[in-house]
Amino acid sequence: MGEQKYGIEPQRLADYADDIKVAISTGVQIAIVIGGGNIFRGLKGTGQGFDRVRGDYMGMLATVINGLALQSALESAGITSRVFTSVRMEPFADYYNRDKVVKALINNEVAILTGGTGNPYFTTDTASALRAVEIKADVMIKGTRVNGVFDADPEKNPAAGFFHELTFDEAISRQLNVMDITAFTMCRENNMPVIVFNMNIKDNLQKLISGEKIGTLIKN
Repeated sequence: MGEQKYGIEPQRLADYADDIKVAISTGVQIAIVIGGGNIFRGLKGTGQGFDRVRGDYMGMLATVINGLALQSALESAGITSRVFTSVRMEPFADYYNRDKVVKALINNEVAILTGGTGNPYFTTDTASALRAVEIKADVMIKGTRVNGVFDADPEKNPAAGFFHELTFDEAISRQLNVMDITAFTMCRENNMPVIVFNMNIKDNLQKLISGEKIGTLIKN
């Protein structure tokens, strides 16, 4: 949503597409699990009177809208992509299938994975961990608005301490809320390293892929 209070900011979307285009040009394969909080956040909706299950389904639909917007931006940048949904939404997206996603990646397409896990009560973090494990990714990269993992919210506390590297056990025991416990546990049990970085700084993704120490590495 960029500097807006909600919705999709075209320039922010174009910046993401440009960063992904540069990353793809290096030969890496990219699958993106996208959230929907800029449109509707299920858990927040619960506090406003929405039924939790219906609120989560609304949040899933929001991720599909974002996925289609990202696909459009990627196409404008000359990048081929495919949108997959965790629930059937043909004709404008493919139903998620692990083998089809892997085939798309091999064909140098960006796979945009929407709809979370397809189930209420699961976050996009958990969906990201699940998809990363399923497609046997080398690493799960979590894009945020801050530079990595801190011991407090750096947007509220400028003195928050930064972690260059953590184990999953440390992140869980310290109750660091960069991801939920279910996502942490799935990554830990499947030895899936996670890098948390600021995705709103131009060229950060390329720097990360090229080997610069950007963000926070979480591993076993």
